[in-house]
Amino acid sequence: MKQAFTTLAFAAALALASTVAHAEGCTKGAVVGGVTGHVAGDHGVAGAAAGCAVGHHEAKKKDKAASAAAAGASQPEGK
Repeated sequence: MKQAFTTLAFAAALALASTVAHAEGCTKGAVVGGVTGHVAGDHGVAGAAAGCAVGHHEAKKKDKAASAAAAGASQPEGK
C-alpha cells in the first residue's frame, strides 16, 4: 500500500511539473509508465520516468508531422 501511495504521489508531482514545463506527453506517459512499472514489480518511479520520456518523444513526433502536413497543405499547387 505504501508503494502504491508513493507511486501515485510521484505521478501527481510529475503532472504538476509537466504543466509548468510544458512537456507535452509527459503527464500521460508518466501515469501509464508508473502504473505499468508498479504492476511489473516495484518499479513505479522508473516506469514513470521512462513513460515521461517516451510520451514527450511521441508528442514531439506528432507535432512535427502535423507541422509538415500543414506546411504542405498551405503551398499552392504547381509551384
